[in-house]
Amino acid sequence: MRCGGFVPHIMLDCLINMFADRTNWDLTPNALSVALAAHRASGKPLLDLTVSNPTECGFVYDDEAILAALANPAAMRYDPDPRGLLSAREAVSRYYAERRDSVPPDRIVLTTSTSEAYSHVFRLLCNAGDEVLVPQPSYPLFDFLADLQDVRLVRYPLTYDHGWQIDFHALRQAITPRTRGVIVVNPNNPTGNFCKPQEMAQLNEICAARGMAMIADEVFLDYSLGEPRSQPQSFAANSKALTFTMSGISKICGLPQMKAAWLVSSGPEALRTEALARLEVIADTHLSMNAPVQHALPIMLHTRHAFQPQLIGRVRQNLAELDRQLAAYKNLPSEPSEESSARGIWRRLQCAGGWYAVLQLPANQSSDELAMRLLEERGVYLHPGHFYEFAEERFVVLSLITPAGDFAEGLRAWIDYATHNPHS
Repeated sequence: MRCGGFVPHIMLDCLINMFADRTNWDLTPNALSVALAAHRASGKPLLDLTVSNPTECGFVYDDEAILAALANPAAMRYDPDPRGLLSAREAVSRYYAERRDSVPPDRIVLTTSTSEAYSHVFRLLCNAGDEVLVPQPSYPLFDFLADLQDVRLVRYPLTYDHGWQIDFHALRQAITPRTRGVIVVNPNNPTGNFCKPQEMAQLNEICAARGMAMIADEVFLDYSLGEPRSQPQSFAANSKALTFTMSGISKICGLPQMKAAWLVSSGPEALRTEALARLEVIADTHLSMNAPVQHALPIMLHTRHAFQPQLIGRVRQNLAELDRQLAAYKNLPSEPSEESSARGIWRRLQCAGGWYAVLQLPANQSSDELAMRLLEERGVYLHPGHFYEFAEERFVVLSLITPAGDFAEGLRAWIDYATHNPHS
């Protein structure tokens, strides 16, 4: 019977066989997502402590400058360059120069997103079935990107002990003959830890010795919570091992809708030169960046100087409010001890950058159950840690760019719920 027949089970088989195995994902929504959709549909008030779209968080943008830059008459001329327009790449180069990193324009390839940059790197480095190491916990999008490129992801853990760090023993054990690279998110999402200089040195040593590449995702690099003069180190000018560093204006300028990102190649000259030659062919095959955004990129990057202080100020304000409410709830300092955590105290884990906070719950609490009950009973939405591949059920993740009023009100509702339901 052909697929055009009317036998239901045969039709189902035909539909299943029609599609590639790499897209055979379980697309069933989880229970919390179903509950959130029902809550929104009901019209009930919602205090969303997970909002991550900066354009919906009340920040002020230079609309006039951004929109005028998109109207550049030069965009009416088609002048394709596989690596992107030189003027746009020069703007990215100046961005790194302001960070005191030397990144020549010819080492930059423009992409529409960091997702596209990942795809380019996976296609460059990996044959089907090859492996890339990825941190855990981290952002769940990696699985889909790897599946689409027939790449296998292997986790290496980040451990927490007065701050987050890479478990290098576990990382080394995860390496096999098919390992082609190591992903480092700097700072990590959602844990907020930057890669320390000694960790960068170890990664360089491991990758150089084994012929592996480093893949550094630095979209949150500018959002350090340390002293203003203490600037975290970028991988963009790394010279010890072949390195691919990606970022873009989605986070740097709070403009995810403009679809402008980049990929920087660095490392030993011979490897870097060969990588760039191959990347140019990959990029030329797509030519995905549109002209108006490329011409506008210098102006858009300049707007970060007014945008970033707003966002960092919001993060600091919400972080202080979180610590204040936690301390008031249990009458403890903002950094409770391990011993007090065992007695049932929530613990806010250290974060050095980015715009998320991670809370550890008492051992007898489930983040899934807590998130569901808070949504249903108090209209507060937060993310259980397993959304970010935390190995235990004891973690929740909050967005620190949530409008300050909503953030404080959501915390108050959560604490009120906890006060009346101490064992939930």
